Amino acid sequence: MSVLVYIESSEGKIKKSSREAVSYGATLGGDVVAICLENIDDAELASVGKNGATKVMGSTENLDTAEAASSALAQAVNSTGADTVVFANSSSSGAIGARLAIKIDASMVSNVVSLPETGSGYSVRKSIFTGNAFVTVELKKSNKILSVNKNTVDLKEDGGDASVEQFSPSISEDDKRVKVTNIDKATGKVLLPEAEIVVSGGRGLKGPENWGMVEDLAEALGAATGCSKPVSDLDWRPHSEHVGQTGIKVSPSLYIAIGISGAIQHLAGVNSSKNIVVINTDEEAPFFKAADYGIVGDAFEVVPKLTEAIKASQ
Repeated sequence: MSVLVYIESSEGKIKKSSREAVSYGATLGGDVVAICLENIDDAELASVGKNGATKVMGSTENLDTAEAASSALAQAVNSTGADTVVFANSSSSGAIGARLAIKIDASMVSNVVSLPETGSGYSVRKSIFTGNAFVTVELKKSNKILSVNKNTVDLKEDGGDASVEQFSPSISEDDKRVKVTNIDKATGKVLLPEAEIVVSGGRGLKGPENWGMVEDLAEALGAATGCSKPVSDLDWRPHSEHVGQTGIKVSPSLYIAIGISGAIQHLAGVNSSKNIVVINTDEEAPFFKAADYGIVGDAFEVVPKLTEAIKASQ
């Protein structure tokens, strides 16, 4: 069996979620070939060997539309003989994966949260209803596409460099009908979608003038900052920081919620976090039911002390 893993980059660096997808592919057995359809440095491509890939196919040009990317991946599937394609779940993986599934006649599952069960057939577990429930899906076609959520498997980092091979797919004019003319990216020291730690604030902080302590804690932890929907609606914080069902969904190793009551819409965006810490004066706040750890206390007293303790330990 051969596994093809689609990897994405940001500012010339392979995304951690894509590295996790490579590690996921390595657990499936057989050779793992990674493919990047963005023109980035060979040394960076080779580094995914540490995560479990034996070879990396690097594109000679940026293929930044779903049409072009899916055609290129179909050619890569044919050339490698892969019967399984793994994506890291992202804003682009669904559009690319769906088109690829048609081209290679594959069964596709998104939001995968487990390794496949192959004892009788081939099935995987996936999250549904924005992470509030799970369902087991059986894949019956010989070709399979799995779009994997963050933190599904531990990141493997003990391999050696992978060999890098130039990949020059044939892209038709029909696949070039859509062109990306501009990309506006959110800026910040740590971006929410890739953050391992997220510190979020809610209306319990009483106003935008008090956000300094959230940013101080985030800086001490090397974390991204987020907020609840009411906070962004009030223009206390930019909408790019809105975490929740209608905002950005995050899956960090640690999510710290400060002064957020825990409405269902917010929980839907964070419930795949590995660990959730809630700081709130209201011991009846719904968020405590979803928390791994909770502090009933005044954020204006708790957060500065927590920040000081973290800085002192570094």
